[in-house]
Amino acid sequence: MDLLAPLIAYSVALSIAAVIPGPGVAGLVGQSLGNGLQVSLYFLAGIALGDVVYLTIAIAGLAAIAQLFSGALLAIKVLGGLYLVYLASKFWRNEAGLTHVRKAGSRRGLKTFLSGFALTLGNPKTIIFYLALLPTVIDLEAVGLSQWAALSVLTVAVLFVTLLPYALLASGARTMMTRAEALQKLNRLAGAIIGGAGVFILGQAATAVVRRA
Repeated sequence: MDLLAPLIAYSVALSIAAVIPGPGVAGLVGQSLGNGLQVSLYFLAGIALGDVVYLTIAIAGLAAIAQLFSGALLAIKVLGGLYLVYLASKFWRNEAGLTHVRKAGSRRGLKTFLSGFALTLGNPKTIIFYLALLPTVIDLEAVGLSQWAALSVLTVAVLFVTLLPYALLASGARTMMTRAEALQKLNRLAGAIIGGAGVFILGQAATAVVRRA
């Protein structure tokens, strides 16, 4: 298929969908506020991988792929949600600012990455975009391996360009906080945002379980 026009249309549509605040933006801002920019990039990378997974599902055929991996995706959602809630509790209880959390953050890049991935898997905005809106932008039946690769790279690039400013702004606000009281409030704000994202994921997982029953 002709790549240029579909890639432009896809980039515009994905940029609009990504920049609208939602659970992914909330989780990213919370990570940047609490852990700083470097750790939040792991979270953003997890978000991007989740988008690539849904892109692949949409191209490969929703029914067969979704049924095959539904149990694994649900387990990832639950683990990611629980980790975000745990992380939120650490922020909320931290009374001495962000020093301890910053040191621990360098050791949990993989967990942060997986929490961003899990959040995307449970984000209804992402699901609607790839499984409902994407087919109106791109002829999925005409997408081959090379086109899928180009779309995957473009997905990661667009998400980093559109979402990185959120992380940068949150990180900038964090660096301006130097007093213990201000840092404690910032910890609790980050904890509330991250915890909300975690509860959202767990709620989505619970809903999926009830529907299966």
